[in-house]
Order: sequence, then C-alpha cells, then structure tokens
Amino acid sequence: MKNFFNRLSSFFSEFYNHKDRYWFMIWILGLMIIWIWNISFLNKPALHQLEYGFINTLIISLLVIMFSIVLAWSTALLYHFVHQHFPRVQIVLVFFINLIRSIPQIVGILMGYVILTLFIQEGILNSNLLILVFMAFIIAVFIFLEVYDLLRERITYFSRRDFFDAMRVCGITERYIINREIIWRSSRIHLMNKLIAIFGISIFLLCSVDFIISVGLSTDVSSVNLPVTLGSLLAKIDSKQDILAIGYSLTHWGYVIRLPFEHLQGITVATIIVFSLVCFYQISNGYARRHHL
Repeated sequence: MKNFFNRLSSFFSEFYNHKDRYWFMIWILGLMIIWIWNISFLNKPALHQLEYGFINTLIISLLVIMFSIVLAWSTALLYHFVHQHFPRVQIVLVFFINLIRSIPQIVGILMGYVILTLFIQEGILNSNLLILVFMAFIIAVFIFLEVYDLLRERITYFSRRDFFDAMRVCGITERYIINREIIWRSSRIHLMNKLIAIFGISIFLLCSVDFIISVGLSTDVSSVNLPVTLGSLLAKIDSKQDILAIGYSLTHWGYVIRLPFEHLQGITVATIIVFSLVCFYQISNGYARRHHL
C-alpha cells in the first residue's frame, strides 16, 4: 500500500512539473466546469449557440494548424530548391513572402473575409463546412510565415552541417534528408511548440476579426451567413449587456451574485476566450521548458 501511494505521489509530482500537460488538463477541466454550469443555468437556445460557436472556433483553429503546416512546409522546400537552382525565381518568391509579411494580420484577414462574403453571395461556398475551411485558410495565409521562418532556419542550419553533404555523397536525395532527418527527426519538437502557439494565435485572431465584423465596423462584410464563433457571439447585444453588467457590479456590490446566473452568456464567452488564451500561453511555455527549447 505504501508503495502504491509513493508511486501515486511521484506520478502527480511529475505531472505537476510538466507544465504543458498540467495546464492542458486545467483547460479541459475548466471547460467542463463552465459547460456544466451553463447546462444548469443557461437557457437552451443560448446554450446551443454557445456550444456551436465553441465547436466552430475549435475546428477553425485546428484547420489553421493544418493549413499552416502545409503552406510553411511547401514554401520552405520551394525556397530551398529555388535558392539553389533558380536565383531569379527566388527574387519573385521572396517578394510575395515579404508582401504577405508586410500586411497586418487583422487587415489581411478582413480583406479575406470580403472575398469570403463574395463567394457566399455567388453560391460558390454553400455549406458551413466549406465556409469554415475557407475561414481557416484565410487565417493560415497570414500566420504560416511563423512556421515557415522556423523551418527555413532549421533547414539552413542543418544543411551547413557535415552530415548533410555526407548523406548526399551516399546518394540520398536532398528532399529525403530535409523531410526525414531535418524536419521530422531534428525539428519535430520545435515545430510542435510553434503549432501550440499558433493554435492560441488563431483563436485570438478569429475572435477579434469576427467581433469587428459583427459589431459593424466593416461595411463590406456581412456576418449574417457566416458560422457562429466565440467572437461573433461576444458581439451580440445580449453578450455586450452581460459584459456591461460587470462594470455595473463594480459600483453595486450586491449585483455581483447575480452575474453568473442572469448574465451568463456574455460572461461565459469572454471567460472561455481569455481562459483559453492564458492556458495555451502556459502550455507553449511549459512545452518549451520541458524540452529545453
């Protein structure tokens, strides 16, 4: 029995020291507590909207990670081979990369949403799934350069090492060396840490842009046909009144007890957004420390 408790204590101690896993569990447990509370006290139509918005936000953020990997990997490989064999094409490639880099992310995503709305009006995108995929692709276009910079740095560093030329002499192709030895074996941990951070960034950008569109600061984009996300939910009049109620409670302390019951929708949406951003910031830092990055 003593052995069992020692092992259990050792397990929890090790789990606590691994801050990435610890904060990931905090995020999961926190979301479960929030969901149970909302099931108990939030009306069903608002609860369904909240669940739908959270799932859409999660799906888009995961798709952003997938698109970012594909775009960054293909661009990094293209740059490497163009740099060696087609110097003039490299200038054009660098120009387009720097052009994307020069556009502020919020502005670029807003312009992408204009195109998205045109596609919806023309009937090109006629399902919610296609709209979610396109939304994720727009965000990934203005985020993937962070992954691209990491891959390019790792490829440049390892391509100057002796093993790179030694493997080429043995007849192994550069594509295999880069994909297998450099990206997969030597950069997998660095890439995972970057993707964790991108997940948090995509939530922030998605909610920010959807909030801007939903409150009407963009006259060219309509949010009517866009899927519900946490950002668009936060911009709804009910949610804004719920947030304003927090300010009212600062001068009327007796009103605080009514907040988690009468103003649950807006407070829940704001809490999920902020809570998720804090958790993934801690997860990214904890992962970096655990792997000594």
